[in-house]
Amino acid sequence: MTNSKIYNVYCDESCHLQNGRYKDYAMVIGGITCPNELKKQISDQIRAIKAQYGVYRDTEIKWNKVSPAKLDYYTALVNYFFDCSHLSLNTIIINKRELDLARLHLTHDEFYYHAYFLMLSRIFAPGREYAIYIDIKDTRSQQKVKKLHDVLCNSHYDFNRQMIHRVQQIRSNEVEIMGLTDLFIGALSYLHRGLNTNAAKLALIELIRQRSGYSLTSNTWPLEPKFNILVWHG
Repeated sequence: MTNSKIYNVYCDESCHLQNGRYKDYAMVIGGITCPNELKKQISDQIRAIKAQYGVYRDTEIKWNKVSPAKLDYYTALVNYFFDCSHLSLNTIIINKRELDLARLHLTHDEFYYHAYFLMLSRIFAPGREYAIYIDIKDTRSQQKVKKLHDVLCNSHYDFNRQMIHRVQQIRSNEVEIMGLTDLFIGALSYLHRGLNTNAAKLALIELIRQRSGYSLTSNTWPLEPKFNILVWHG
């Protein structure tokens, strides 16, 4: 256990664009939380797993790199997450086919911030401070980061930004924990998009299902502390 007051949340998203490719209808946003004081220790432990499996230390952890040849390596990463008591994942999954923006009186961007708020609000706890890091996705990232910070602080009456003191974009290849977020977000997106052509990815999804104790297709208990899933229905 840790008495840390400051927590980092490393966020990633999949199929978040309004006009995506065929079968990109499962929008997934999620974040892995860890105590700030342990981020270096955890990063070093992830790099040790890389070394154990002959992976170069600066190689990015990515769901789209999962293959039969690397299955043991990615299995070790999934098990590390579940064995590490200081890491937790929160996600929101949205079926964009159910998303009626006109009925909600929202633009796609406004709903995007609303979805982020729903996901992060299940993380925030009184008396703690948070730094939120978001993977750089496109040229509008900085504008989106500023807007998200405003939305989160205003929604939590944190006008002095004492609770949510930072929302910042980073490059995922520079932060090991962000790679873990990409791995789990990718797995949930793959499952909810109904894809099934990669045996190694299916094996990892089954491992996540076993280790989490959840089906991965429906909501977990709202206060689930380790692997929290919110499936949003329009």
